[in-house]
Amino acid sequence: MRKYFSRERTQYMFGVLSRPIDSFYEIRYRDKGSIPLAVICVLCLAVLFTVNRVFAGFTVNEVNPLMIDGIAEMSSFFVLLGLFCVGNWAVTCLMEGEGRMRDIITVAGYAMLPITLILGPATLISNFISIEEAAIYQILLIIGIAWTAVLLLIGIMTVHNYTLAKALITLLLTFLTVLILVFISVLVLDLLNQIYGFFYSIYTEIIFRF
Repeated sequence: MRKYFSRERTQYMFGVLSRPIDSFYEIRYRDKGSIPLAVICVLCLAVLFTVNRVFAGFTVNEVNPLMIDGIAEMSSFFVLLGLFCVGNWAVTCLMEGEGRMRDIITVAGYAMLPITLILGPATLISNFISIEEAAIYQILLIIGIAWTAVLLLIGIMTVHNYTLAKALITLLLTFLTVLILVFISVLVLDLLNQIYGFFYSIYTEIIFRF
């Protein structure tokens, strides 16, 4: 386990913030990435997102904290990450991408660093600003989301050896694939629920008759 959390791999993880192309190249072609570190990035973002939803100042928070299911919201991050990675791997396999599944997971996790680092301070600041100053909070979130999007794009370009145009098309197809996977999952769950209801009704009918 030490090799996955070594100082060198941690440096490359934070290196994507200032040198994304070089860092993602090292991650892909010299095996400098770490899936456990990528998962930790996503976990930290999931926790901070839930904390933000609960503890953000009333001037920027339109959600009732009592209605938030923290476990469900944190789990959704990992579900979305899994769907994105599977979708991107499926699309890039058809578009001659060079990245492996582990590379896609690492890129997706590392790309979450900017919004993860910004979300905590933004949540804290939101409790000390007025309605007129809410733009500060919004600007911080926009910076974090934009920075994350740029890192994700650069990461996909680098690990798959794509041009900018091809990377953009790949990401678009990936999001469409994720929507299709979600739609199919909902249909399957609904079908399973109907099957369960059918057999349960038969079971209750038998119980009442005998």
